[in-house]
Parts: sequence; structure tokens; C-alpha cells
Amino acid sequence: MNEIFCERLRELRKERKLGQIALADALDVGKSVVSLWELGKCEPTLSKLVAIAKFFDVSIDYLAGLED
Repeated sequence: MNEIFCERLRELRKERKLGQIALADALDVGKSVVSLWELGKCEPTLSKLVAIAKFFDVSIDYLAGLED
């Protein structure tokens, strides 16, 4: 994924005052996975991307940087 996804994921998480562990638990992934997403070291699967969008009530386009 791109840099925008990493930044938006981190911003959304911090806006809701969630730690990486809390977000990982909500998305049923390990804490290290959330960290890797935020660092841009790996990309979420499509199903996890959908879960992230639903969790934060944003569109996948927003997460991907295709809309503001």
C-alpha cells in the first residue's frame, strides 16, 4: 500500500485514542501486524482492509488516499 494508508491508519487510531494492541484485538490480528501496516512494511489483505474501513467508519478509498 502507499504512504498515505500508513499515515491515515495511524491518525485514525490515535484520534480514537487506541493503542496498537487494542486495534489489533479489534481486527483479530497481532500487534506486530498493525505496527507493520503503520510502518508500510506489509499490506493488509482485502478482507482486513474492509474490516479497517468498517471499524473506523471510513471508505477504502479514503484509506488508500483516493479521496480526502
